[in-house]
Order: sequence, then structure tokens, then C-alpha cells
Amino acid sequence: MTFNNHVPNNSVLGVTSSAGNRQWVWRKSTLSDEQQRLILTITQQTGLTELTARILAGRGIGLNQLEAFLEPRLERDLPDPSCLKDMDQTSQRLADAIEKQEVIGILGDYDVDGACGTALLASTLSALGCKILTHIPDRITEGYGPNTQTLESFITQGATLLICVDCGTAAHTILDAFEGRADRIILDHHKPNGGLIPKGLVVNPNRLDCDSNLGFICATAVSFFTMIALRRELRSRGWLETHKFPNLLSLLDLTALATICDVMPLYGVNRTLVTQGLKVLNTGKRLGLQMLAHSAGVKDKSNAMACGFALGPRINAGGRIAQSDLGLKLLLSQSEEEARALAETLDGVNRKRQTIEGHALQSAIDRAQAQIDAGHAVILLCDKEWHPGIVGIVAGRLKERFNRPTLIGALNEDNIIKGSARSVTGLDIGNAIIASQQAGLLLAGGGHSMAAGFSLKESNLEAFHQFLNQTLSQALTLPPQEALQIDGILTLNGATPTLAKELSALAPFGNGNEEPILALSHVRCVKTDRIGKDGNTLRVILQGEDGFTRLKGLVFRAAEKRFTNLLEDRTKPLIHVAGQLRLEEWQGIENLTFFISDATPS
Repeated sequence: MTFNNHVPNNSVLGVTSSAGNRQWVWRKSTLSDEQQRLILTITQQTGLTELTARILAGRGIGLNQLEAFLEPRLERDLPDPSCLKDMDQTSQRLADAIEKQEVIGILGDYDVDGACGTALLASTLSALGCKILTHIPDRITEGYGPNTQTLESFITQGATLLICVDCGTAAHTILDAFEGRADRIILDHHKPNGGLIPKGLVVNPNRLDCDSNLGFICATAVSFFTMIALRRELRSRGWLETHKFPNLLSLLDLTALATICDVMPLYGVNRTLVTQGLKVLNTGKRLGLQMLAHSAGVKDKSNAMACGFALGPRINAGGRIAQSDLGLKLLLSQSEEEARALAETLDGVNRKRQTIEGHALQSAIDRAQAQIDAGHAVILLCDKEWHPGIVGIVAGRLKERFNRPTLIGALNEDNIIKGSARSVTGLDIGNAIIASQQAGLLLAGGGHSMAAGFSLKESNLEAFHQFLNQTLSQALTLPPQEALQIDGILTLNGATPTLAKELSALAPFGNGNEEPILALSHVRCVKTDRIGKDGNTLRVILQGEDGFTRLKGLVFRAAEKRFTNLLEDRTKPLIHVAGQLRLEEWQGIENLTFFISDATPS
């Protein structure tokens, strides 16, 4: 195991352009003397290896934060819900609704966060005696956020309280029209477009006058904190002396799933919510998620990867290309037969989504390359054949492939393009979209620095592209691929089950707490084969220079990876590989595997 704090150009193993066309750089190239002393202290006090201690120090985890990071606990880490603006008034209004057994209409967004937040509220408030009406808007026919027709339907059915989950902050025009007819509560986390927010109660850590410092949590987490505040309010009224409140811990699976799938940063309270929520998820007590995991072939639900790459996409699939409320129905299902049927339906819809996405991606790659070759700073593509539900996924995949801000749109029969944008670190696509709208180029648009949505007339497409090229011209200086950040270098002898177990203690991994990427130096691929239903997973056997030490490696979506040819080279050259070391268990047997992210000749 080797380390280097002072490498020219921050390069790891001298790799400036790998077989995957990436530079390898140290995630933390230099450590201060104080951090060096911290590494030594951590190893002495905890028995952790120097590599793990270095990763912790590099991520700003000091001795005072070490226990909280390695052992997140709800009783210590949860904030007082009252720190959120409007939370106390919201808990009081909900308590009134429960005492009066009111009818409540809940409208959620059509993604995982919206489905989970709606399910969390609906299950809790219905258990407390209220009649609950729910609705998830159709992505194509209704669009994002609350709409007048749905809210009118809620009121017609007797609703006296309307709740928007993961949406509503920017919908002041629609929501304010119902003033005097029904009270409104918004539980959201999206940034307001401008200064106006709806009248009523808006619990949103990103509203400009909220000083909770919780702007990094998702809407389901906001909903979870709202239920904590509600329980406290009902207890203060004496209501709980004669009634039972549902077990709040049982809601943590929904909170964890939403936090992961909405790509919220996994630090602070999010780390605690996800850590404890994954434990709840793995108990299998929520029928819908248990059946979905079975349909998806998930063996271990207690990790963020299972949520982000297996469960989440299937819940999202209904809102993308099928019936928008399938995910919500699954999460609320109390019947094993119904849950199984819904899970199988969503699994099938997800397979269809993958096919649609694959066709769109295949046709988009060459067009994107042509735009880059023509000197465009930004990739902007649209097509009448592309489904509106997959444009965001395609944009993300192209952004990863080309390391450029990417916008993908679907052209409808009215010659209107509706699409999604994804950006790279350091280039704010949200601001660029807002500036485009202010310039009169868009019909609508908004988002944040890394992702946004937009719509425009086809006749404005070229002008919009030129505007983005000028606004985000810095993209022209970006390398073909984002640099791969390395946490340490190992020989194959150093890649042990003990180290893999130690690194797993740093989980859950995700945005803000990325899984450590290690470089294995001087290895050979002595065996390769394609596996999986579509043959798109590459399994390799890595061998060390000693000719004896071996380790299994895997590459997912191998056909898309530029470095796959190097791994499959029959001459078996000496190479370096980078990726994640994981110890997985299957039928009681532990398997050490290296998940390869890149490779390069040594």
C-alpha cells in the first residue's frame, strides 16, 4: 500500500489519459500537518488502517466528528423540527385536522421523493383517523406540480386541507386561488423561482427566510420531521393519552430511499436517516419494497446502491413512461398479492424504459459527438421520437460520457420541446436556464446548478443553443472525461477482505460521501468473460505481478466503456485498474470483488 501527498499535477501513477480517456488525480492531494497528525491519532485510537484514516481526514472528519460519522444515532443527530420555518404552525394545523377527522388531499411529485413523501404522510395521517385522498400527476398530460383540476377534485370530495409534497413552492398562482376554500401546506425542498412563495404554510428549508441550515434534505425528510412535530403537538394536547401514534421509525425506510434516489448529500442528518432507514428497509416489513426487491433480484436491500440502482428506478419508471401512481400504490400496499402484482408491473415497465432509453441514447451519442466536433460548448439535442420520460436519463448519460453540459428534449406535435438538462461541476445549468428564460428564449424553465428542466418553441432552438454556448463557454476548456479521483494505491496483496470490511464502515456511500476509489497497480487480466442477460457485464480475473495472487473484477455496461478493450486484450498486458473494493455475501459465502471504473497500461 503506497501513498503520495506531493505528486506533480496531482496525478496518480502518472496517469494523465487512461484507456478510459481520464486523468487519475488524488481526491485529496495534500494534507496539512494537522491532518497528518489526525491520521496518526485516528489509527492509534481506533485501530483503523492508515488508508481508512487518510480517507476520513481528507473528508474533513475530525476526532470530534468521528463517532457521529461511524455510528450515526437518531437520538443524537436529529434536529428539532421547529428549526424549520412554518413547522410549528403546520403541526398545529395537522393536529386540528386529526382532532376534527378532516378530509386531506395530498398531491406529490411523480418521482421517488414525491411517492415516498406522499406514502409517508398518507399512511400516518390515515392511521390517525383522517380520510386521505392522493394524487400523483401524469408527467405528460399534467406536468410537474399542483394543477387546478386535481385540487378542485380534492375539494369536491370534501377535502378541507390540501398538502403538496416535493412540489408547490413555485406554484403560488395556482395555490393562492384556493385561499378561503381550503387550507394549504407545502412540504418541499426546491428553491423558489424568485421571491414569491404561496400563501399558507410552506415548510421548505430552501425558502429564503428559513435559517434551519437543512437545505440539503429531501421532501420526504421534511415530511418525516413534520410527523415528529405532529406527534409532539398531539402529545402536548393530551390527545395521545387516549390514542396511539404510528411508529415513526417504520417510516425511515421511505426517508432513506427518497434521500438516496433524490441524490441528496449523505452527510449530517442525511447520513443518519439513511443509515437507520436502510436497517428498517432490510427488515422487509414494507410489503411493496420487499416484493420490488424480489422482482429486481436484489439480495441485500441494506445498501444505498440497491436503492439507487434497483429499487428507485423501478418506482420512477411508472412516472416516466406509464401510470404515474404505480410507485405510490406499491409503497402503500397492504396485500401481498397486490404488492407482488405491482412490483412485477413496475419491473416490466422499467425494462421497457431501459429499452426506450437505450434506443434514444444510441441515436444521441453520434449527434452529440458531432456537436462537440463542430465547436459547441454545450450539447443540445431534441427528437420527436424520444419519450419525454427518459430525456433526463439520456442527458445524464451523455453528460457522463462527454463531460459537457447536456440538454435533451422531446419534440411534441405542437412543435414544443420539453426537456431536461444535466451539468458538470462548476457550471451552473440552473442559472443558465433562468437567464435563457429571462432573455425570452424559453416558455418555462428552472432548476439548480446540476439539473434543470425547460420548454421552448422549436423555432427558438438554434438561438437557445447559441445562448447556452456563450453562457457556458467555459465548457470548451473541459477535458474529454471528468478526472477520476483516487483515494489510495494498493498492490493486489493489499486488497484484502479485512480492508474491504473496514472501508464498508464508511458507508452509506453516495453524493457527498463517495465510495473510496482505489488504484490497483501492476496487474494483468488473465481471464475475461461476458455475463448477464444481455452480456454487457464483463467479469475478469486480475493477477498480481507475483503470478499467484488473484482477485475477481467486474465492469458494468462494458460495451459503453472505452477501457473494456484493454481488459479484454489477449496479450494480457501489465495494467493499472481503478475502482471500488467490496466484500459481498451470497448464500453465506463472502466474495471479494473489485468493481472497475477505469484502466490504463502500466
